Amino acid sequence: MLCSRCHHFEAAPDGVLCTACVTPAGFAAPPGAGTPTVWLRSPVGLGWATVALLGLAAAVDLFAVVADYLRYDVTGDLAAGDSGVAVLDRADTSDVLTGLAAAAQVGVLLVCAVVFVVWLWRVRVNAEVFAPDGHRKARGWVIAGWIVPFVSLWYPRRIVLDVWDASVGDRPRGHALVNVWWTLWLLTNVVGRFLANMAEGADTSQEIHDTTRQMLFADALDLAAALVAAAMVLRLTRMQDEKARRGPTVPAAV
Repeated sequence: MLCSRCHHFEAAPDGVLCTACVTPAGFAAPPGAGTPTVWLRSPVGLGWATVALLGLAAAVDLFAVVADYLRYDVTGDLAAGDSGVAVLDRADTSDVLTGLAAAAQVGVLLVCAVVFVVWLWRVRVNAEVFAPDGHRKARGWVIAGWIVPFVSLWYPRRIVLDVWDASVGDRPRGHALVNVWWTLWLLTNVVGRFLANMAEGADTSQEIHDTTRQMLFADALDLAAALVAAAMVLRLTRMQDEKARRGPTVPAAV
């Protein structure tokens, strides 16, 4: 039989509540009358999966930076008039490496984006248990906020900030990490797309040389964004885990 309180875990033998609800600690529904609409679920597994994928994205970005540097070096030689066999071989190698890097970045980004949004949904639901009235955007914006034009520039940050504030423990934590993450995310999207468009229009060796330097900067920015995002996910996951394991706060008797 399912627990009559959280309707999620099996009730203890000869009882109507699960072990977690009998002893409120960890990720269990808080005590209260009636059937809860949301309950706490551990974000630790999803958090580590998201961090791992962000780490993979950072590794791919590092590979892209190396490929960009090799391309920048060889196109500099071509722009200077060196067209020897060795230079042409290096040019072919750099083309293969940059192509692999671009394809890997797209593939990892898609997988990482899906897992990140699933993780964000999980921590948002948990945050509603911690602070039911502490959210300025409806839960559906956890997904829609990334794809609706214009509002995608600030809705996800607002959602993460509300989750962050609901998940803090006894000591308040500033929003610096969230703000740095969101700033880097916006820069990678705006700057990255702009530079990618410029690179597509490059024809001569000198133009490719110049745009490759800019793409090297964009890929380095992606690398920094992935690392900061991983730090933010890890911190927020840890905050929720620690807060849930402390159990509900019981007001002191007056």
